[in-house]
Amino acid sequence: MTGATSRPFVKMNGAGNDFVVVNALDRPFTPDADAVRALGDRKTGEGFDQLIAIEPSETADAFMRVWNADGGTVETCGNALRCVGWMLMQANGSGQVTIDTLGGKTVAKRAARDANGDRITVDMGPPRLDWREIPLAEEMDTRGIELQVGPIDNPVVHTPGAVSMGNPHVVFFTDRQDDAFVIGTGSLIEHHPLFPEGVNVGFANVLAPDRIRLRVFERGAGLTRACGTGACAALVACARRGLTGRKATVVVDGGELVIDWDEATGHVFMTGPVEVERTGVLT
Repeated sequence: MTGATSRPFVKMNGAGNDFVVVNALDRPFTPDADAVRALGDRKTGEGFDQLIAIEPSETADAFMRVWNADGGTVETCGNALRCVGWMLMQANGSGQVTIDTLGGKTVAKRAARDANGDRITVDMGPPRLDWREIPLAEEMDTRGIELQVGPIDNPVVHTPGAVSMGNPHVVFFTDRQDDAFVIGTGSLIEHHPLFPEGVNVGFANVLAPDRIRLRVFERGAGLTRACGTGACAALVACARRGLTGRKATVVVDGGELVIDWDEATGHVFMTGPVEVERTGVLT
């Protein structure tokens, strides 16, 4: 692992979605896939859903690079953007920072602090809704794509919405959210031929027009306690089907995220908590 000798890190989570964050602003951090998998192992390594490197950027306050626990690089991570945004704001004393990612640029701002601590709002940009942008392997109406799980005449789930939030998501509308179903269905869909880049698989149960219970099987990470881009995708998918309004609280295993698909700008704003768990050193 190039440049990994005695690298300090911060272990953080956003609504339970956990990360090891490494400062690579002054020294490159370039772990290979084997090293990422070893570090991500919850029994023998540090354990995380994603490994994050904060790198220099010429066009933003920093560039955020993201690896999933399986060693693969991914475009972005919504909960990590809140955590990295908070770290950068703590360091420079500002109330707003710009973060670049492989999925595009994002602005993070301080939101009103609540009883649970600091809350950060991230502008996740406009959702990408064209089939080519997600991407899908063939043309479909992304409000409800031709995909089902189970018998043809009586599928268990079917016609999910598809949304890209800088990374690909598919959202099933269902109250079936037990571990076995989410893991079994998610692993079945994650590498389905319809999704040439793989896909994150969400299971959204609409409790009220402003409240969604969500579980997500993340591409390359499996069942996670929270997925920020997944929460954004779920709100957009539900709103496009008329199941919710454009703003809702999304309840994930690790807490709650407020998602607002702003009508004026077309951007999706995500507000949620950040938590520092511990610090350590990678050797």
